[in-house]
Amino acid sequence: MSLRDVRRHAGQLVMAGFAGESVPREVAALVRDFDLGGAILFARNVRGAEQVSELAFDLRALGAELPLWVGVDQEGGRVARLRTDFTRWPPMATLGRAGHGGELARRFAAALAGELAAVGITIDFAPVLDVATNPANPAIGDRALSDRPDVVASLGRLIVEALQAAGIAACGKHFPGHGDTSVDSHHELPLVEHPPERLREVELEPFRAAIEAGVASIMVGHLLVPALDEVNPGPLSRAIVTDLLRRDMGFDGVIATDDMEMKAISAHRGVDEAAVEAVAAGCDMVLICGTDHDLQARAIEELIRAVESERVPLARVEDALARQRRAKERFLGTQPPRPLTGAALRDRLARADALAVAEEMAAWA
Repeated sequence: MSLRDVRRHAGQLVMAGFAGESVPREVAALVRDFDLGGAILFARNVRGAEQVSELAFDLRALGAELPLWVGVDQEGGRVARLRTDFTRWPPMATLGRAGHGGELARRFAAALAGELAAVGITIDFAPVLDVATNPANPAIGDRALSDRPDVVASLGRLIVEALQAAGIAACGKHFPGHGDTSVDSHHELPLVEHPPERLREVELEPFRAAIEAGVASIMVGHLLVPALDEVNPGPLSRAIVTDLLRRDMGFDGVIATDDMEMKAISAHRGVDEAAVEAVAAGCDMVLICGTDHDLQARAIEELIRAVESERVPLARVEDALARQRRAKERFLGTQPPRPLTGAALRDRLARADALAVAEEMAAWA
Protein backbone atom coordinates (compact mmCIF):
# COMPACT_ATOMS: atom_id res chain seq x y z
CA MET A 1 0.00 0.00 0.00
CA SER A 2 1.22 3.50 -0.85
CA LEU A 3 0.64 6.84 0.83
CA ARG A 4 -1.67 7.61 -2.06
CA ASP A 5 -3.81 4.62 -1.09
CA VAL A 6 -3.90 5.85 2.50
CA ARG A 7 -5.08 9.26 1.35
CA ARG A 8 -7.85 7.60 -0.68
CA HIS A 9 -9.02 5.08 1.91
CA ALA A 10 -8.18 6.43 5.38
CA GLY A 11 -11.87 7.19 5.95
CA GLN A 12 -12.55 3.44 5.97
CA LEU A 13 -11.29 3.51 9.56
CA VAL A 14 -14.01 5.93 10.70
CA MET A 15 -17.70 5.40 11.44
CA ALA A 16 -19.62 8.68 11.60
CA GLY A 17 -22.85 9.90 13.11
CA PHE A 18 -25.12 12.44 11.45
CA ALA A 19 -28.38 14.32 11.90
CA GLY A 20 -31.64 13.74 10.11
CA GLU A 21 -33.59 10.89 8.56
CA SER A 22 -31.88 10.87 5.15
CA VAL A 23 -28.27 10.91 4.01
CA PRO A 24 -26.78 14.41 4.44
CA ARG A 25 -24.66 15.79 1.64
CA GLU A 26 -21.79 16.10 4.14
CA VAL A 27 -21.76 12.33 4.69
CA ALA A 28 -21.77 11.76 0.93
CA ALA A 29 -18.82 14.16 0.73
CA LEU A 30 -16.91 12.19 3.40
CA VAL A 31 -17.42 9.05 1.34
CA ARG A 32 -16.36 10.78 -1.87
CA ASP A 33 -13.31 12.50 -0.41
CA PHE A 34 -12.08 9.93 2.12
CA ASP A 35 -13.93 6.63 1.50
CA LEU A 36 -15.80 6.78 4.82
CA GLY A 37 -16.15 3.33 6.36
CA GLY A 38 -19.58 3.50 7.91
CA ALA A 39 -22.40 5.37 9.59
CA ILE A 40 -24.11 4.80 12.93
CA LEU A 41 -27.80 5.47 13.53
CA PHE A 42 -29.34 6.98 16.64
CA ALA A 43 -32.91 7.87 17.58
CA ARG A 44 -32.43 11.19 15.78
CA ASN A 45 -32.12 9.24 12.50
CA VAL A 46 -35.16 7.00 12.97
CA ARG A 47 -38.78 7.70 12.12
CA GLY A 48 -39.96 4.19 11.31
CA ALA A 49 -38.96 0.91 9.72
CA GLU A 50 -39.55 1.79 6.07
CA GLN A 51 -37.59 5.03 6.40
CA VAL A 52 -34.69 3.18 8.11
CA SER A 53 -34.70 0.55 5.38
CA GLU A 54 -34.39 3.20 2.67
CA LEU A 55 -31.79 5.17 4.65
CA ALA A 56 -29.63 2.09 5.23
CA PHE A 57 -29.81 1.19 1.55
CA ASP A 58 -28.80 4.72 0.54
CA LEU A 59 -25.88 4.67 2.98
CA ARG A 60 -24.59 1.29 1.81
CA ALA A 61 -24.87 2.38 -1.82
CA LEU A 62 -22.53 5.34 -1.27
CA GLY A 63 -19.50 3.05 -1.07
CA ALA A 64 -17.65 2.75 -4.35
CA GLU A 65 -15.50 -0.33 -3.67
CA LEU A 66 -17.05 -1.64 -0.45
CA PRO A 67 -20.44 -0.76 1.03
CA LEU A 68 -20.55 1.33 4.19
CA TRP A 69 -21.21 -0.31 7.51
CA VAL A 70 -24.62 0.69 8.80
CA GLY A 71 -24.45 0.35 12.57
CA VAL A 72 -26.74 0.75 15.53
CA ASP A 73 -26.81 0.18 19.30
CA GLN A 74 -29.73 -2.22 19.56
CA GLU A 75 -29.23 -4.00 22.86
CA GLY A 76 -32.71 -4.04 24.34
CA GLY A 77 -34.02 -2.16 27.33
CA ARG A 78 -32.94 1.47 27.60
CA VAL A 79 -30.39 1.19 24.78
CA ALA A 80 -32.52 0.60 21.70
CA ARG A 81 -32.43 3.07 18.81
CA LEU A 82 -35.10 1.25 16.76
CA ARG A 83 -38.50 1.36 18.48
CA THR A 84 -41.40 2.37 16.23
CA ASP A 85 -42.47 -0.71 14.19
CA PHE A 86 -39.90 -2.93 15.92
CA THR A 87 -40.10 -5.42 18.79
CA ARG A 88 -39.53 -3.70 22.15
CA TRP A 89 -36.97 -5.88 23.88
CA PRO A 90 -36.57 -5.96 27.66
CA PRO A 91 -33.05 -5.35 29.02
CA MET A 92 -30.48 -8.12 28.65
CA ALA A 93 -30.34 -8.68 32.41
CA THR A 94 -33.62 -10.58 32.03
CA LEU A 95 -31.79 -13.24 30.01
CA GLY A 96 -29.31 -13.77 32.81
CA ARG A 97 -32.11 -14.22 35.33
CA ALA A 98 -34.10 -16.56 33.10
CA GLY A 99 -31.57 -19.37 32.81
CA HIS A 100 -33.11 -22.14 30.62
CA GLY A 101 -29.66 -23.13 29.38
CA GLY A 102 -29.43 -20.09 27.12
CA GLU A 103 -32.20 -21.09 24.74
CA LEU A 104 -34.11 -17.86 25.40
CA ALA A 105 -30.98 -15.82 24.66
CA ARG A 106 -30.52 -17.63 21.36
CA ARG A 107 -34.13 -17.05 20.35
CA PHE A 108 -33.87 -13.38 21.35
CA ALA A 109 -30.73 -12.81 19.28
CA ALA A 110 -32.11 -14.64 16.25
CA ALA A 111 -35.30 -12.55 16.32
CA LEU A 112 -33.33 -9.33 16.85
CA ALA A 113 -31.01 -10.18 13.96
CA GLY A 114 -33.95 -10.85 11.67
CA GLU A 115 -35.36 -7.38 12.29
CA LEU A 116 -31.99 -5.68 11.83
CA ALA A 117 -31.33 -7.53 8.58
CA ALA A 118 -34.79 -6.61 7.29
CA VAL A 119 -33.97 -2.89 7.46
CA GLY A 120 -30.39 -3.17 6.19
CA ILE A 121 -28.43 -2.82 9.44
CA THR A 122 -25.10 -4.62 9.07
CA ILE A 123 -23.42 -4.28 12.48
CA ASP A 124 -25.02 -4.22 15.93
CA PHE A 125 -22.91 -2.82 18.77
CA ALA A 126 -23.99 -5.65 21.02
CA PRO A 127 -23.85 -7.75 23.11
CA VAL A 128 -22.73 -6.00 26.28
CA LEU A 129 -20.10 -8.33 27.78
CA ASP A 130 -19.51 -6.36 30.96
CA VAL A 131 -19.98 -8.25 34.23
CA ALA A 132 -22.30 -6.22 36.49
CA THR A 133 -20.38 -6.58 39.74
CA ASN A 134 -21.12 -3.02 40.91
CA PRO A 135 -24.86 -2.46 41.55
CA ALA A 136 -24.28 1.30 41.67
CA ASN A 137 -22.73 1.43 38.20
CA PRO A 138 -24.52 4.29 36.37
CA ALA A 139 -23.47 3.21 32.88
CA ILE A 140 -24.13 -0.53 32.77
CA GLY A 141 -26.73 -1.82 35.24
CA ASP A 142 -29.38 -3.94 33.53
CA ARG A 143 -27.60 -3.66 30.20
CA ALA A 144 -25.34 -6.46 31.44
CA LEU A 145 -26.43 -10.08 31.21
CA SER A 146 -25.40 -10.96 34.75
CA ASP A 147 -23.12 -10.28 37.70
CA ARG A 148 -21.48 -13.68 37.09
CA PRO A 149 -18.71 -13.94 34.49
CA ASP A 150 -19.62 -17.51 33.52
CA VAL A 151 -23.22 -16.53 32.79
CA VAL A 152 -22.18 -13.46 30.76
CA ALA A 153 -19.68 -15.60 28.85
CA SER A 154 -22.12 -18.38 27.97
CA LEU A 155 -25.04 -16.13 27.04
CA GLY A 156 -22.81 -13.62 25.25
CA ARG A 157 -21.41 -16.42 23.11
CA LEU A 158 -24.91 -17.56 22.14
CA ILE A 159 -25.96 -14.02 21.22
CA VAL A 160 -22.86 -13.51 19.08
CA GLU A 161 -23.42 -16.82 17.28
CA ALA A 162 -27.11 -16.12 16.60
CA LEU A 163 -26.59 -12.56 15.38
CA GLN A 164 -23.81 -13.58 13.03
CA ALA A 165 -25.60 -16.68 11.75
CA ALA A 166 -28.24 -14.25 10.47
CA GLY A 167 -25.64 -12.06 8.74
CA ILE A 168 -25.36 -9.30 11.37
CA ALA A 169 -21.84 -8.51 12.57
CA ALA A 170 -21.74 -8.50 16.38
CA CYS A 171 -19.57 -6.16 18.45
CA GLY A 172 -18.87 -7.18 22.05
CA LYS A 173 -18.37 -4.32 24.48
CA HIS A 174 -16.83 -2.64 26.55
CA PHE A 175 -13.36 -4.21 26.67
CA PRO A 176 -11.62 -4.84 29.05
CA GLY A 177 -14.75 -4.54 31.23
CA HIS A 178 -16.97 -1.63 32.33
CA GLY A 179 -18.94 -3.59 34.91
CA ASP A 180 -17.24 -2.45 38.11
CA THR A 181 -17.07 1.31 37.61
CA SER A 182 -18.71 4.16 39.48
CA VAL A 183 -18.91 6.83 36.77
CA ASP A 184 -20.29 6.97 33.23
CA SER A 185 -17.71 7.37 30.46
CA HIS A 186 -20.14 9.64 28.61
CA HIS A 187 -19.28 12.23 31.27
CA GLU A 188 -15.88 11.35 32.78
CA LEU A 189 -13.16 8.71 32.65
CA PRO A 190 -13.99 5.63 34.75
CA LEU A 191 -11.29 3.92 36.79
CA VAL A 192 -10.98 0.13 37.04
CA GLU A 193 -8.64 -0.68 39.92
CA HIS A 194 -8.51 -4.47 39.85
CA PRO A 195 -5.24 -6.42 39.61
CA PRO A 196 -4.46 -8.53 36.53
CA GLU A 197 -5.53 -11.79 38.22
CA ARG A 198 -9.01 -10.45 38.95
CA LEU A 199 -9.34 -9.04 35.44
CA ARG A 200 -8.48 -12.43 33.94
CA GLU A 201 -10.94 -14.30 36.16
CA VAL A 202 -13.90 -11.92 35.88
CA GLU A 203 -13.83 -9.05 33.38
CA LEU A 204 -12.04 -10.83 30.53
CA GLU A 205 -13.85 -14.18 30.64
CA PRO A 206 -16.85 -13.08 28.50
CA PHE A 207 -14.55 -11.56 25.89
CA ARG A 208 -12.56 -14.80 25.65
CA ALA A 209 -15.82 -16.67 25.00
CA ALA A 210 -16.89 -14.18 22.33
CA ILE A 211 -13.51 -14.49 20.60
CA GLU A 212 -13.87 -18.28 20.60
CA ALA A 213 -17.31 -17.80 19.01
CA GLY A 214 -15.78 -15.76 16.15
CA VAL A 215 -17.16 -12.35 17.12
CA ALA A 216 -16.60 -9.90 14.25
CA SER A 217 -15.71 -6.89 16.37
CA ILE A 218 -14.87 -5.87 19.93
CA MET A 219 -15.37 -2.33 21.22
CA VAL A 220 -12.74 -0.95 23.60
CA GLY A 221 -14.29 1.14 26.36
CA HIS A 222 -13.07 4.48 27.64
CA LEU A 223 -11.63 3.07 30.84
CA LEU A 224 -8.43 3.72 32.77
CA VAL A 225 -7.07 0.39 34.03
CA PRO A 226 -3.79 1.09 35.90
CA ALA A 227 -2.94 -2.61 36.17
CA LEU A 228 -2.71 -2.61 32.37
CA ASP A 229 -1.77 0.99 31.55
CA GLU A 230 -1.33 3.71 34.16
CA VAL A 231 -1.61 6.59 31.69
CA ASN A 232 -3.71 5.84 28.61
CA PRO A 233 -7.45 5.05 28.51
CA GLY A 234 -8.53 1.87 26.73
CA PRO A 235 -8.71 2.79 23.02
CA LEU A 236 -5.50 4.84 23.22
CA SER A 237 -3.52 2.14 25.02
CA ARG A 238 -1.27 -0.14 23.01
CA ALA A 239 -0.94 -2.31 26.13
CA ILE A 240 -4.72 -2.90 26.18
CA VAL A 241 -5.53 -2.96 22.46
CA THR A 242 -2.52 -4.64 20.87
CA ASP A 243 -0.69 -6.42 23.66
CA LEU A 244 -3.69 -7.78 25.57
CA LEU A 245 -6.60 -8.03 23.14
CA ARG A 246 -4.79 -8.69 19.88
CA ARG A 247 -1.71 -10.66 21.01
CA ASP A 248 -2.48 -12.30 24.36
CA MET A 249 -6.15 -13.06 23.73
CA GLY A 250 -5.69 -13.79 20.04
CA PHE A 251 -8.49 -11.60 18.68
CA ASP A 252 -8.17 -11.33 14.91
CA GLY A 253 -11.26 -9.26 14.10
CA VAL A 254 -12.04 -5.55 13.96
CA ILE A 255 -11.21 -3.57 17.09
CA ALA A 256 -13.49 -0.53 17.46
CA THR A 257 -13.35 2.43 19.80
CA ASP A 258 -16.32 3.68 21.75
CA ASP A 259 -17.54 7.12 20.64
CA MET A 260 -14.52 9.43 20.71
CA GLU A 261 -16.72 12.43 21.46
CA MET A 262 -17.61 11.07 24.91
CA LYS A 263 -16.21 13.26 27.68
CA ALA A 264 -13.95 10.49 28.98
CA ILE A 265 -11.81 11.24 25.91
CA SER A 266 -12.85 14.62 24.50
CA ALA A 267 -12.50 16.46 27.83
CA HIS A 268 -8.79 15.64 27.83
CA ARG A 269 -7.65 15.82 24.19
CA GLY A 270 -8.86 16.74 20.74
CA VAL A 271 -11.01 14.15 19.00
CA ASP A 272 -8.85 14.30 15.87
CA GLU A 273 -5.63 13.58 17.78
CA ALA A 274 -7.36 10.89 19.87
CA ALA A 275 -8.42 9.18 16.65
CA VAL A 276 -4.79 9.04 15.56
CA GLU A 277 -3.73 7.68 18.95
CA ALA A 278 -6.41 4.99 18.76
CA VAL A 279 -5.29 3.73 15.36
CA ALA A 280 -1.66 3.83 16.49
CA ALA A 281 -2.63 1.77 19.56
CA GLY A 282 -4.16 -0.90 17.32
CA CYS A 283 -7.81 0.08 16.76
CA ASP A 284 -9.27 -0.55 13.30
CA MET A 285 -12.49 1.47 13.52
CA VAL A 286 -12.89 4.86 15.20
CA LEU A 287 -16.40 5.94 16.13
CA ILE A 288 -17.14 9.68 15.91
CA CYS A 289 -20.84 9.66 16.61
CA GLY A 290 -21.84 13.33 16.72
CA THR A 291 -23.10 15.45 13.86
CA ASP A 292 -20.04 17.70 13.32
CA HIS A 293 -18.85 16.60 9.89
CA ASP A 294 -15.98 19.08 9.90
CA LEU A 295 -14.68 17.33 13.01
CA GLN A 296 -15.01 13.94 11.33
CA ALA A 297 -13.12 15.22 8.28
CA ARG A 298 -10.38 16.73 10.47
CA ALA A 299 -9.91 13.41 12.23
CA ILE A 300 -9.42 11.61 8.91
CA GLU A 301 -7.08 14.33 7.65
CA GLU A 302 -5.07 14.14 10.88
CA LEU A 303 -4.74 10.39 10.44
CA ILE A 304 -3.44 10.89 6.90
CA ARG A 305 -0.91 13.45 8.15
CA ALA A 306 0.17 11.09 10.92
CA VAL A 307 0.99 8.39 8.36
CA GLU A 308 2.76 10.88 6.11
CA SER A 309 4.91 12.05 9.04
CA GLU A 310 5.45 8.42 10.20
CA ARG A 311 3.82 9.03 13.59
CA VAL A 312 1.60 6.09 12.63
CA PRO A 313 3.38 3.34 10.68
CA LEU A 314 2.03 2.65 7.22
CA ALA A 315 1.90 -1.05 8.11
CA ARG A 316 -0.51 -0.31 10.99
CA VAL A 317 -3.00 1.36 8.64
CA GLU A 318 -2.56 -1.42 6.06
CA ASP A 319 -3.44 -3.95 8.74
CA ALA A 320 -6.49 -1.99 9.90
CA LEU A 321 -7.79 -1.57 6.35
CA ALA A 322 -7.27 -5.27 5.65
CA ARG A 323 -9.27 -6.23 8.73
CA GLN A 324 -12.09 -3.90 7.69
CA ARG A 325 -12.12 -5.43 4.21
CA ARG A 326 -12.26 -8.99 5.51
CA ALA A 327 -15.12 -8.17 7.87
CA LYS A 328 -17.08 -6.35 5.18
CA GLU A 329 -16.60 -9.17 2.71
CA ARG A 330 -17.84 -11.59 5.37
CA PHE A 331 -21.02 -9.71 6.28
CA LEU A 332 -21.96 -7.06 3.74
CA GLY A 333 -22.41 -9.40 0.81
CA THR A 334 -25.57 -10.80 2.40
CA GLN A 335 -27.59 -7.58 2.14
CA PRO A 336 -30.59 -7.37 -0.22
CA PRO A 337 -30.08 -5.56 -3.56
CA ARG A 338 -32.84 -3.09 -2.74
CA PRO A 339 -34.61 -1.91 0.43
CA LEU A 340 -37.57 -3.85 1.73
CA THR A 341 -40.78 -1.79 1.96
CA GLY A 342 -44.49 -2.27 2.50
CA ALA A 343 -45.87 -5.68 3.40
CA ALA A 344 -42.57 -7.43 2.62
CA LEU A 345 -40.96 -5.41 5.41
CA ARG A 346 -43.87 -5.42 7.88
CA ASP A 347 -44.01 -9.21 7.72
CA ARG A 348 -40.47 -9.38 9.13
CA LEU A 349 -40.94 -6.99 12.07
CA ALA A 350 -42.62 -7.48 15.45
CA ARG A 351 -43.60 -10.99 14.44
CA ALA A 352 -45.65 -13.11 16.78
CA ASP A 353 -42.68 -15.33 17.62
CA ALA A 354 -40.51 -12.29 18.45
CA LEU A 355 -43.24 -10.75 20.62
CA ALA A 356 -43.53 -14.06 22.46
CA VAL A 357 -39.79 -14.01 23.19
CA ALA A 358 -40.02 -10.43 24.47
CA GLU A 359 -42.94 -11.36 26.72
CA GLU A 360 -41.01 -14.32 28.10
CA MET A 361 -38.02 -12.08 28.81
CA ALA A 362 -40.21 -9.45 30.48
CA ALA A 363 -41.40 -12.03 32.99
CA TRP A 364 -37.86 -11.94 34.43
CA ALA A 365 -37.66 -8.14 34.75
